[in-house]
Amino acid sequence: MKDFPGVPGTWTGLVLRISQCMFAAGSIASMTATSNFFSVTSFCYLIASMGLQVMWSFGLAFLDAYALVKKKVIHNPLLVSLFVVGDWVTATLSLAAASASAGITVLYYSDFGDCEFGKECQKYQISVVLAFLSWIMIATSSLIMFWLLAAG
Repeated sequence: MKDFPGVPGTWTGLVLRISQCMFAAGSIASMTATSNFFSVTSFCYLIASMGLQVMWSFGLAFLDAYALVKKKVIHNPLLVSLFVVGDWVTATLSLAAASASAGITVLYYSDFGDCEFGKECQKYQISVVLAFLSWIMIATSSLIMFWLLAAG
């Protein structure tokens, strides 16, 4: 298998995983800082999706860090195919949740004229932006994993 930036066991791969995890955790923190996010289904879905993203990315970041410390190459075709499937599933869930939450946020903020929730609308917007940033990182990582699997 090829060795290029972003593959498991490299510094760029570790940075991608940590950034995915941090953006998703930030999205969760921003959304849960509001008092009534649980009344909107898409916001609950965003929390669930970002929670899965945090667990997946943290686990793979730990694996990347272990590979870097031990100087091991983790390009086993079975592991890489598992990474590809996991990345694509979490990327799809993250995009769906971020898009649904963005739609509700636009509805609250723009279509209703002014958000009656005050500062909570800003927290909703921040959460959605962080969710999209997390999705960008996971989409990049999933494409790199797919290329790694195809090059193998």
